[in-house]
Amino acid sequence: QSWSRGMSYCLHSESHLDTGPIYVRENGKLHVVNRGAGGVQNVTPKARPFSLFSRAFSVELCMNREDDRARRQRTDHFIFTYTKEGNLRYSAKSLFSLVLGYISDNVDHIDSLIGFPEQIAEKLFSAAEARQKFTEPVTGLRALQKFTEAYGSLVLCSLCLRNRYLVISEKLEEIKSFRELTCLDLSCCKLGDEHELLEHLTKEALSSVKRLLLKDNSLSDAGLRRMTAPVRVLKKGLDNLLVLDLSCNPKITDVGIGYLLSFKKLNCLDISGTGLKDVDAVIKRLQMQIGLVHSKVPLKEFDHSNCKTEGWAEQTVLQWEQAVLEAMKPQDNLRSRVTALHFYGKTHRIEEVVKCTLVEPETKASGNLQFYKENVENCHLPLKKEVAGSHELKNNKKRALAEQERERTSKQKHLCLTVEDWDLLNTY
Repeated sequence: QSWSRGMSYCLHSESHLDTGPIYVRENGKLHVVNRGAGGVQNVTPKARPFSLFSRAFSVELCMNREDDRARRQRTDHFIFTYTKEGNLRYSAKSLFSLVLGYISDNVDHIDSLIGFPEQIAEKLFSAAEARQKFTEPVTGLRALQKFTEAYGSLVLCSLCLRNRYLVISEKLEEIKSFRELTCLDLSCCKLGDEHELLEHLTKEALSSVKRLLLKDNSLSDAGLRRMTAPVRVLKKGLDNLLVLDLSCNPKITDVGIGYLLSFKKLNCLDISGTGLKDVDAVIKRLQMQIGLVHSKVPLKEFDHSNCKTEGWAEQTVLQWEQAVLEAMKPQDNLRSRVTALHFYGKTHRIEEVVKCTLVEPETKASGNLQFYKENVENCHLPLKKEVAGSHELKNNKKRALAEQERERTSKQKHLCLTVEDWDLLNTY
């Protein structure tokens, strides 16, 4: 009776919406409630086609809501796909994929990867990178160091941080962990003489750098003295440097250029936009000491297109940059304020990133001061017709060799080290 009263109430209630036929199972038989007749009929329902999933259907396996990590690990064991009919299918992952995923989730606990196959290590790095393990503050650095100490240049052989001072500030320790870099672009970062990254350039870990771009970094003679001290005194550090860009650093004078003479392997040098006083004397000195010839036209080595981020960690550096940009995004209330200023025609502060220029306005007088070494295959040379006095330069080279021999014999008599150089030597 209670069941019949409840059913009649549901059928005759005016507030009840029409949900279609209602089926009731009683004594092992299925009955349909006929609303029009007001009774229950023992009628087998007609089969009608229906779709199992709607178009906006989504599924989630809730195995353990209390432990989200355990639930994620269980669902990661399957690959979910949809068929053409809209049915959900899942297949188990391979054992290799499961092990790879487990290790990448705990990559910061790896003791060492030295001697591990490179092919498997690259897949492990990609799996950890997809999980953004290297963007985590502490564990990311520890995991990245395990890869860099084992694979060196494979992780990253070239790094471009042009106009990315915030990335350098946020991920300085991670950047310092990269080993065996051959190309490093730090242009337009305003690092200054005392920055920790410039001091790191003199370490043995970056002795492999052959191409160094330090354009527009507020460097002075003191910074060059610190950067070249290991090469001048210990014959270490940036001894293998081939290409050096020091343009747009107006505090570099003739004294600072003298420190560069210790880079005997240097093939290309750019000192445009520096604060040189006697340009002719510097040109002659570079030619006589290390054989660099002044170029009449800009060299291809300094167009900043040859240095790009290359290696396993290419996407990792992009993730770092994206995280910095996300942190710099203005809030919604600030955006509405800027919109209101536009509407009322008021002036507002421009929040665009300041881009570095090719040559500073106060140093345009020095002109193009790019140098290259003749008969060097690794250096992009200008056209031959643009080097006018080649015969005259050869004669000057002969004279320079004779003068170099005289200087060497005179330098052997006494050691030309100042007190400041000895202080720098003691720091290494």
